[in-house]
Amino acid sequence: MTTSQPDPTRIEADYLIETAFDPMHASEIMAGEQSCGTFVAIPGETPELKARAGASVDSLEVFETVDTPTLPGSGLPKSGGGPRQRARVTLSWPIDNLGPSLPNLIATIAGNLFELKPFSGLRLVDVRLPSAFAGKYAGPKFGMAGTRRLAGVEGRPLIGTIIKPSVGMSAEETAAMVGQLCAGGIDFIKDDELQADGPSCPFEERVRAVMVVVNRHAERTGKKVMVAFNLTGDLDEMRHRHDVVLAAGGTCIMASLNAVGMAGMIALGRHTELPIHAHRCGWGALTREPMLGWSYPAYSKLWRLAGADHMHVNGLDNKFTETDESVIASARSLNTPLFADAPMCAVPVFSSGQTVRQAEGTWHALGSPDLIVTAGGGVVAHPDGIAAGVSAVREAWDAAMQGVDINTYARDHPALAAALTVY
Repeated sequence: MTTSQPDPTRIEADYLIETAFDPMHASEIMAGEQSCGTFVAIPGETPELKARAGASVDSLEVFETVDTPTLPGSGLPKSGGGPRQRARVTLSWPIDNLGPSLPNLIATIAGNLFELKPFSGLRLVDVRLPSAFAGKYAGPKFGMAGTRRLAGVEGRPLIGTIIKPSVGMSAEETAAMVGQLCAGGIDFIKDDELQADGPSCPFEERVRAVMVVVNRHAERTGKKVMVAFNLTGDLDEMRHRHDVVLAAGGTCIMASLNAVGMAGMIALGRHTELPIHAHRCGWGALTREPMLGWSYPAYSKLWRLAGADHMHVNGLDNKFTETDESVIASARSLNTPLFADAPMCAVPVFSSGQTVRQAEGTWHALGSPDLIVTAGGGVVAHPDGIAAGVSAVREAWDAAMQGVDINTYARDHPALAAALTVY
């Protein structure tokens, strides 16, 4: 597998494949389909054109054989059936085929190849891009440093929560909950991805009501709680909603990546004057089958380029199907530099069933406080109320970072002790 800095004139992508064909031949089919070839030789595909525009198979490593196909619909070579071989393959393309264009990059590295009949499994694992992409896309405008500056939090994770119930509350009821969270010492609050601009809780009404509470709290305490308002919509709606948040004194916006698409995210990234909290709802459809779709490092690199400052990575012991190993690998990947002189790192956001129980494991796995933890029920369902829920999560992280057993720490911290009886 290629690990060095890529050729500045070529795009590289790594894949996991499963095929009954000769793996090199199958890889060459991929390369042809995703560049200048097709299912049959054509007159215009001259040796000169292929040398100039063809994708190449840069490396191939066969690592195991399986008896049955993982995915339905795959074909067999003319020589007949047999076991499927799995391999890791790296393809590369000349950047001149598409230029530094993220939407067209997706069509190139993750387009029709998933449907090719020779493959009973195909997954995009990673991608490396030439510096021309850094010249066109600015990446995150805030990242961890800018987020800390706006939230007034240093040396520890931002302790956050999600507005729960996800939908059903009015703008005024949402603001009342935000007031309780601010009073309880929360650092970060986000809309649920299901709450955007419905008639029962219109976006502009919600922003106005919530920011009155947030701004009053900031005037009293000197600390402005960061609220990520979900502005997901079409391009004009998102630009307008961003401006509403900015004018109200807000410090963060949120967009659902798979809903707004790459072009929407690029446009929002160029427009925004606030950090973009990027939600990955719908991600499971792209990754849940290990032999199909995308890996998170490849997926997240493209959104980082487009401007995502915060990116969800799920959480340890989460309520979904993702393993802890995958969660941690995803979080670490957000700090993998995209380019030597433009790292474009994003802030990992831990969520999905997070409580006081995950702090120690997350700390030991990452060894860094540069993250946001969002506990919805893990905060608002605390038996002693929201303020105690905020305190309990913060105390759990204090214990983890000090290397103190959580049960020992809870002896002198009632909010944490009460949380441990529930979660």
